[in-house]
Amino acid sequence: MFSWVNNEQGGRNKDGEMYQTVTEGLQQLYTKKILPLEETYLFHDFHSPALEAADFQSKPMVLLVGQYSTGKTTFIRYLLEQDFPGMRIGPEPTTDGFIAVMYGENEGVVPGNALVVDPKKPFRKLNAFGNSFLNRLICSQIPNQVLRGISIIDTPGILSGEKQRISRGYDFSEVLRWFGERVDRIILLFDAHKLDISDEFSEAIKAFRGQDDKIRVVLNKADQVDSQQLMRVYGALMWSLGKVINTPEVVRVYLGSFWAKPLRNTENRRLFEAETQDLFKDIQGLPRNAALRKLNDLIKRARLAKVHAYIISYLKKEMPSLFGKEKKKEELIMRLPEIYTILQREHHISAGDFPNVVKMQEQLQHYDFSKFPSLKMKLIESVDKMLANKISGLMTMIRDEESKAPPAMVSGGAFEGSQDGPFGQGYGEGISAGSDCDDWIVSHDKHKYDEIFYSLNPINGKISGVNAKKDEQKKHQWRTLQLCVPMPKLIHLCSMI
Repeated sequence: MFSWVNNEQGGRNKDGEMYQTVTEGLQQLYTKKILPLEETYLFHDFHSPALEAADFQSKPMVLLVGQYSTGKTTFIRYLLEQDFPGMRIGPEPTTDGFIAVMYGENEGVVPGNALVVDPKKPFRKLNAFGNSFLNRLICSQIPNQVLRGISIIDTPGILSGEKQRISRGYDFSEVLRWFGERVDRIILLFDAHKLDISDEFSEAIKAFRGQDDKIRVVLNKADQVDSQQLMRVYGALMWSLGKVINTPEVVRVYLGSFWAKPLRNTENRRLFEAETQDLFKDIQGLPRNAALRKLNDLIKRARLAKVHAYIISYLKKEMPSLFGKEKKKEELIMRLPEIYTILQREHHISAGDFPNVVKMQEQLQHYDFSKFPSLKMKLIESVDKMLANKISGLMTMIRDEESKAPPAMVSGGAFEGSQDGPFGQGYGEGISAGSDCDDWIVSHDKHKYDEIFYSLNPINGKISGVNAKKDEQKKHQWRTLQLCVPMPKLIHLCSMI
């Protein structure tokens, strides 16, 4: 344990900062170290709004994204095992807005404009997307045990075509990017019969760039195809994802049918159950890893804020004092890739820490470079010291909190009894054998029993007790030989018969 961390009362460092919990420590470090740097160099205008207390204290969130009629809303109902206010399910595009499904003692719906003024909810900064978006945002509250551990965000079904993208009235990709930065898990849902990735869906996936560790892919309705078709569907999905998600690793795809109805094709039941268990374990572990995820996101934000400060201050330094400002501005915007390389060498920054150059060029068009602030090393050094000294202390506090009171796993709903007990192994075996079959289970092996029966010389469909007894004696003698006689000698005896 570090000297500034006490066991019970939190930790106090030499600056007088007192941390009772990891969440409080993250919030204080952001407010005192990172936020001043962000405000000085207009970070919130270029990248992401400032974080608030609710962003650090909120429960883990799961974001569902997919094309229409892939089963996003049904997936939520499957997890909760009950309906929720505002839910609409159908084969046509039904969910036309964002629904934040959260825990509440009283069941009800909170509209978007009221939701973004609630300081206890982590959605206040969504007011920047305007009324067109807020009119399509609601918070659905129900007293469900699953929602004590996580919150779930349902999104509109993604359609194809330019018309659908324009008619939304708000920047759909930017809203997804905002959620992607704040949620703990992003689930991309695909239908076994809808493997094409439309232009808008492709843009939505690209909005999650930099959040690859949060993304999980689910192939839903996999019971509607047989084993051979499922193999081809899986291959086609991997091929489509490879064109959009540019990662050197293979994306993990969970197969299953996530609804409360019997499987239409049962030959892959064991596979679907194993995949479902893996997905449930991943979701159930979110509360345990929530603090670590927030710490990781804070570090990424601090590194981006530093790089942004270097870019803005460099543009300020290159601007002339009197004449030719507009011409110089255009020149600097065109040279932005070259400026990235210069800053990378000068400050020893990784190329992956820089923001997207094309998007940055578009945003810089609207600013007067001469009004940008100059480089203030004191702010940069404060963030550097935080990353070097304070983060390790919070890591220690995370391990201590987990050892004293491990966070409760997500429970209730479909998660209740999801862990296999001593009688849950091998579904469809033993007493459960044949539960998914339309015909009698004995009919599968009837031909073997027929061979034994007719080898005993039946008369009028019946065998005598003497023949049955002889057959049983032969089996008993053979089992005795197997137990008592060494294997080499047994083989020798068999060869002599």
